[in-house]
Amino acid sequence: MGQIKVVLNQEDTEKAFQRAMASMARLNKVAANVMMQYNAHGATDVSGYGLLGAAQALAKSQEQEVDFVIHNLPVIAKMFSVNKVVGDMFNLTKGLSPETSGGLLIVFPREDGASFAKKMEQMEGLQSWIVGVVQKGTRTAKVIDKPRIIEVPMKDKLDELW
Repeated sequence: MGQIKVVLNQEDTEKAFQRAMASMARLNKVAANVMMQYNAHGATDVSGYGLLGAAQALAKSQEQEVDFVIHNLPVIAKMFSVNKVVGDMFNLTKGLSPETSGGLLIVFPREDGASFAKKMEQMEGLQSWIVGVVQKGTRTAKVIDKPRIIEVPMKDKLDELW
């Protein structure tokens, strides 16, 4: 655990904890209601099987034979550095890090995803991310070999989470 102290000080630890708690306490109700206005094809919550597990379950339930390819992994700021020093113990770069109340994974037509994210930021003041693409395939999901890590910033004020 001494390795973690090299990349994360006490203040950053507290900020990350507060960010995680606020994220878990946030309800998906607004997003669930708004997503239908943007032609959502399907959605699931990201939970115990991580982003990849959620994507695999969602891909299996699609009417068309498609694959979900994950290019981007949103991660609380500095947690990727922690993950590196512990040898990817949390399977973060594989998209398998378990979540508790981790938000929604929603499938949109390409042209509607960015509009939905913008609308959510306007309504709730919180960011949403496009994490990948849908392509023809065999109803499965994968994370690319070197996904882009999106470090979700931590602001100085604990009540300002984004």
